[in-house]
This record gives sequence, C-alpha cells and structure tokens, in this order.
Amino acid sequence: MLELATHRPTLDQYDRRRYRRYEIALLGRYMLESRREYPCQTIDISTDTLSLAAPIQGRIGERIVAYVDQLGRIEGTITRLSPNGFILAVTATLRKRDKLAATLEWLAEHALAKGIDARSGVRIVPRNPFSQLALANGRHERCRVIDLSITGAALAISERPAVGTPVALGGLVAQVIRHTDDGIAIAFDVAQDEAGLRAQF
Repeated sequence: MLELATHRPTLDQYDRRRYRRYEIALLGRYMLESRREYPCQTIDISTDTLSLAAPIQGRIGERIVAYVDQLGRIEGTITRLSPNGFILAVTATLRKRDKLAATLEWLAEHALAKGIDARSGVRIVPRNPFSQLALANGRHERCRVIDLSITGAALAISERPAVGTPVALGGLVAQVIRHTDDGIAIAFDVAQDEAGLRAQF
C-alpha cells in the first residue's frame, strides 16, 4: 500500500528554489494607494519579491504600482517594512514572471548586478564636475558630480543626508535614494533632457 507524503513543498518554497534573487540597483518610481508618486531604487529582486529603497514606506498590505527602469510596470503588495523602504510580494501572471526572470538573467549577465549603478539612459560624465547641493534646511554643500543620467546622479560629498531627503542639484529637484562609498545617489523628481544636462554640467 502506498503512503501519501506527509510534507509537500508549498508554492512559496517552490518559487524560492526556482527563481534566483538578484542584487540589482535600478531607479524607478512607485505609486501608493493614495496615488502619490515617489522615486525609488531596487535593492534586490526576484520574480516573486521586490525590495525597494524608498522615502515613504506605505503600510503592510498596501497595494503598490512601481515603474522600474528596464523592467517596466511591477505590481505587488507590501509584506514587510525595512529601514530604508519596503518589500513587495509581486503580483503577476506566470507568463509575466517568466519574462521578468529572463530580463533579470540578461541584466545579471551584462554586469548590472551586485550593486552596479543602472540608471536609465546614457550616463554623462560632466565637463565641470563641481557643483552645489541644496539641502532641505537651506544649507548648500559643495559636491563633485561623478556621473549623471536623465533620471539621477551619483555625487561625491562629505555630507550624507538621510535616504528620502529632498535636495536640489543645480536647481534640479531630487531625492536621496541611497548612500555610496563616496557620497550619495539621487533621483530627479522629473526625468531631465539629456541635452540640457550636458549644457548645464
């Protein structure tokens, strides 16, 4: 007589075995149920979970819509809060998960994983890298622009405002999305024109 197995892997366990988690830094924006939008950056991602660095956390159980560079629209529900953001359980069809898995694998193979900056658009090396960063308290800190794109910039700066702090670089309104070895990375509130950035920096 055959005995039934007393333990079967759950769907979540199956997904964790099947889908690899990638440490990929991609910029994007997310919308809360209030329909307010904020900039964000991925910390790690798989086809079933997405960890975001975000200035406003939302609440556990809240449905989120995120638009991530190179990945497109991702929907999900907040399952856990983190010190710098939150973790989403991704809501997607099997077909969309397979497509997401293929895209993540492609990004990893092209060296965009392991925390390498992956801002969308052409990365611009400024002709004059020195600038001023305006802080929310009215102070101005001298900084060096390492590189920038239409969605954000990497700055070398001694002052490191907290993640989510509003700032302005050369009049361009932005928010701090993460700290780096040399300073900070910021995301512009509005995507900029590449020609305008080249002219300004």
